[in-house]
Amino acid sequence: MSTTDRSSGSQAKGSVEHKGVIAGDVLAGAPEVADKTRTPRPTRASKFKKGMSNPVGSVIAIVLAVLWTIPTFGLALSSIRPEQAIKTTGWWTWFTNPEFTANNYNLVLYGSENFARFFINSLVITLPAVAIPITLALLAAYAFAWIEFPGRDWIFVGVFALQIVPIQVTLIPLLSDYVDWGLNGSFWPIWLSHSIFALPLAIFLLHNFMKDIPRSLVEAARVDGAGHVKIFFQVLLPLLTPAIAAFAVFQFLWVWNDLLVALVFGSDQNTAPLTVRLANLVGSRGTEWHLLTAGAFISLIVPLVVFLALQRFFVRGLLAGGVKG
Repeated sequence: MSTTDRSSGSQAKGSVEHKGVIAGDVLAGAPEVADKTRTPRPTRASKFKKGMSNPVGSVIAIVLAVLWTIPTFGLALSSIRPEQAIKTTGWWTWFTNPEFTANNYNLVLYGSENFARFFINSLVITLPAVAIPITLALLAAYAFAWIEFPGRDWIFVGVFALQIVPIQVTLIPLLSDYVDWGLNGSFWPIWLSHSIFALPLAIFLLHNFMKDIPRSLVEAARVDGAGHVKIFFQVLLPLLTPAIAAFAVFQFLWVWNDLLVALVFGSDQNTAPLTVRLANLVGSRGTEWHLLTAGAFISLIVPLVVFLALQRFFVRGLLAGGVKG
């Protein structure tokens, strides 16, 4: 091959390499241009909002809400009607013959039924049974999400798999242990049982929320000298408010309305919640509809207030990734 050919070949090769570099630069810059013009990917929240903004979806939601509310409305109306009116006519007749009385609530709260004491028992049971699993689950979720240790993924899968264990198979062994430990007859068996049953789901939900937090945020805190405690309390915890509120609503409604765990571990008169008393009322006073309606409405006031107060966080928590696997 002559010197001229080599020179022309070298020039051609250089030209090809130069074009390749230019093409590479163009291709490398293409995604940046495309990123600026690309339509944002719809999130789960935007899809849900778009679906509910649809007129058909709105009508269906309103119809379902009305149908869901009618029994509760009838219960509330019956609870303020006189005993004779409840036993002889339906609650819908109140619109043609309105009658009011507060005697039903007076009998339930301060009469022989003494619902006030069981109402306080429900509060004493519910508040720790919500706080304990959330506290433990936050620490466990942080460890699974941001701390490397051997077998972390397998342990997390094991914790997640505990959700499929029916609580019925654990009642007798737990009750036997509580009796052996001398805890039977106190609130501890109920608190511990609700915490044990809630921990797998709580860890799973909070872990998913923590994994959604950008790693760069945690690494930036580490560069600034923050340790695990500071990162947990000052960086992650403020961002987890929707997740904590969402699970708190779940757990509060579950514990407040629970009857099975309360019957097994808290049937004693000093620890029985409202649900146990209502169940006894149905058995012993099955014909006292004026007491049953008032007692049932008292039992649903607190969860209704809690849900309405935290519904904003509840929806945000569900849509922000809490149910993502």
